Amino acid sequence: MLLAIIGRKGSLMKNTTHKSNLKRIFLRVFAVILLLVGLALVFNKQISDRLISHNQTKAISSLTVKKIEENQRKKGMYDFNKVKEVGLSEAIKSQSSKDAYAIGALAIPDVNMYLPVMLGMSDAAMTTGGGTMRSDQVMGKGNYPLAGHYMTSKGILFSPLEDAKKGQLVYLTNLKKVFVYRIYMKKKVNPYAVYLVDNTTKPIVTLITCADGGVNRWAVRGSLVKTVKATQNNLKVFKLK
Repeated sequence: MLLAIIGRKGSLMKNTTHKSNLKRIFLRVFAVILLLVGLALVFNKQISDRLISHNQTKAISSLTVKKIEENQRKKGMYDFNKVKEVGLSEAIKSQSSKDAYAIGALAIPDVNMYLPVMLGMSDAAMTTGGGTMRSDQVMGKGNYPLAGHYMTSKGILFSPLEDAKKGQLVYLTNLKKVFVYRIYMKKKVNPYAVYLVDNTTKPIVTLITCADGGVNRWAVRGSLVKTVKATQNNLKVFKLK
């Protein structure tokens, strides 16, 4: 009987010790999860910026004529209502997305703006570069509108557009030709200024991004002043490599 009681006590002690160990392990795991969540919240913006910057660099450095031609045959997303604000979640998802199609490059050297031109306005496209806003737009012909997210970090997506000025040059390329535009208009418009996307007979480029925390939009327009054949020398302006 005594041995049985001692055995039961020993078993109870082992169960209590086991539960105590499990509780400590759970608390430690929970603490680590809280720490990681806290770090993610604190460095949310920095992480997003780093991921998006990686998207930009990867897309623009891997551009080839063949890839552009293939991507131009893809189907883009042009529903303005589906465009989301860019955040950590969208930035993370973009790392594994397969629907970001680069079809060219954009450069405004005076404001240190170098981006891939993306097909459509899907989340993947808008977390990589400037998205085309119509399915029928063609570089160098009519109105070529591009939309991009405004990020508080200069140099990422369309943030540098805030510093653009009249007279500065905007460069577009499909790697076959380089199209040079001179900015003639910069102004704030309301979010419903959809006329800026409409086609025109005059060859222009239209660049649109958020202003005043998303309340308004910056609209920049440039008129085409020159079209030249793309060469190794004049493509340097896009910092492709």
